[in-house]
Amino acid sequence: MSIEYSKDTLQNGLRVVTVETPHLHTALVAAYVRTGSRHERPATNGVSHFLEHMFFRGSEAYPDSVRMNAAVEEVGGNLNGVTMRDQGYYYTPLHPNALEVGLSVIGDMLTRPLLTELEIERRIILEEMLDEVDEDGRDIDLENLSKQELFGAHPLALKIAGTPQTVSRISLEQLRAHLERHYVAANMVLAVAGPLRRRDVLYLAERAFRKLRTGEATSERPPPRRRAGPSFRFVRHDEAQTEFRLNFRTVPEQHEDAPALQLLRRVLDDGLSSRLPYNVVERRGLAYSIHTNAEMFHDAGVFDIEAASAPAQAPAVVEEVLRTLGELCDGGPSDEELERAKRRHRMFLDFSQDSPGDLVGWFGGTELFHPPESFDQRARKVEAQSREDVVRVARRYLRRSNAALVAVGQRRGARAMERALERAPLPR
Repeated sequence: MSIEYSKDTLQNGLRVVTVETPHLHTALVAAYVRTGSRHERPATNGVSHFLEHMFFRGSEAYPDSVRMNAAVEEVGGNLNGVTMRDQGYYYTPLHPNALEVGLSVIGDMLTRPLLTELEIERRIILEEMLDEVDEDGRDIDLENLSKQELFGAHPLALKIAGTPQTVSRISLEQLRAHLERHYVAANMVLAVAGPLRRRDVLYLAERAFRKLRTGEATSERPPPRRRAGPSFRFVRHDEAQTEFRLNFRTVPEQHEDAPALQLLRRVLDDGLSSRLPYNVVERRGLAYSIHTNAEMFHDAGVFDIEAASAPAQAPAVVEEVLRTLGELCDGGPSDEELERAKRRHRMFLDFSQDSPGDLVGWFGGTELFHPPESFDQRARKVEAQSREDVVRVARRYLRRSNAALVAVGQRRGARAMERALERAPLPR
């Protein structure tokens, strides 16, 4: 794992991360900004996502979405943007010989947007949000419900897209104010990966982002400690399946427990031969699939397990998940499971060297919050973890008092799911 990167700072303060990968045949340009729904107020919830949409309406050099997208698509690209809770990013893959086009388009859209056709984009966003609610307008999205349960009144609980009420009220002046505050050099990172040269990237970046003001970096209020649980939240929705997510608050990615948590996730869910897919899907046939995720912000973390099943089987799925977690807390992983998790972790780091998107995310997206570590550094930290380390973090975070279960589906089985959580064979 020998991937190296360079970090430079332009005169206006914009950090530029260059990952030179001569072994690849494609390049990728991405601009990261430290703003998302956690940087909003309840009254303007959704403004970050709304502004993301508006960038694609055109800029001074590319005055409509057709010309903007055509410029990128003609060089093999695909212009896109993503808003998250703690950041947003804009990116396109492209042919390495067309780096100037990608930088020019992304630079112009973020520094000189026209912000036109506001009402058309508002209707599109409101239509997009229908996936998250039922016919009565109630939230049925497990991600939204889980973050509300975990973070309460903290901004990390705000919905990324906002609510129909807030999106309907967001004004052009509020969009411009958000742009002026957050889309500044001190709050952004430009990352480029591919078979290219650092000096060319810097020259083109200086031209493409010359209109970017220096500004000030964004900061966040850390979330408070979660109140003791366990907690159960159920939303009735008469669909064919009941969905649930079991959540545990954990730690940021730089915390000393983070490497062991990564191994814990892989022991539980890293292919059909790992514990949860085997116990829930293969051995008992209770659900079609089950997924485990370790999400880490720079100041908080969440470990969650998500599945869907027929309503009658949902309590049994929850019971089996909790039984599997309790078994791991008591006995820990086997030596074979632990070594397999470490091998697969290193393999996936190796695979990332073939993905410009993974490389810009690792080195560029991380730079928004702290200097990134190398793949070798991360691999060594994970491989240094013992069986005792994994048991310790399992017992520390997979506690009954730290559990929040959120379910959406038919009423049938809801009380049994709650009872299963109350009796969970987990550390208190």
